Amino acid sequence: MLHVAPEPCLEVLLRGHSGLNYITADLFDPHAMVRMDVVNIPFPSDRFDVLLCSDVLLDVLDDRRALSEFFRVLRPSGWAIILEHIQANPTFEDASIVDPVDRLREYGHHDHVRRYGPDFIDRVIEAGFTVEAIAPHEFITPLELPLCGMTKSADDIYYCVKPKSDE
Repeated sequence: MLHVAPEPCLEVLLRGHSGLNYITADLFDPHAMVRMDVVNIPFPSDRFDVLLCSDVLLDVLDDRRALSEFFRVLRPSGWAIILEHIQANPTFEDASIVDPVDRLREYGHHDHVRRYGPDFIDRVIEAGFTVEAIAPHEFITPLELPLCGMTKSADDIYYCVKPKSDE
């Protein structure tokens, strides 16, 4: 399993899971096991069964390339859980907005480079995945939400599967 920008609350649970080859990766966090840029993942193709990535792609200039990299490193039938905030309709991005103050104003955070809309799912499909958007309340109780680092207003969770080669 590759966990991109691992959340401490999940990392503690996953790191201690016996039988799981668990790798954490982050571009900036010195505690991650691997220093990694999601647009150039330093692992071979078809390496992982599972990939977890939450709230990362809003910060990545070439999110389509990152999604392609996620697809590349997953084995056929491997799956990814990708979470991103949906705050626009459609996705809004403007490459000319580079000043942190302007990004804060336009995107809600100084290092974000876009606000995703419901069309985010189209970007994931373009990368080759089959995708199912799942509302957290469909499988997580209100008491479990904070344990997963989520709130009652959490966005959909994108369950993404890399099809088998013959599909």
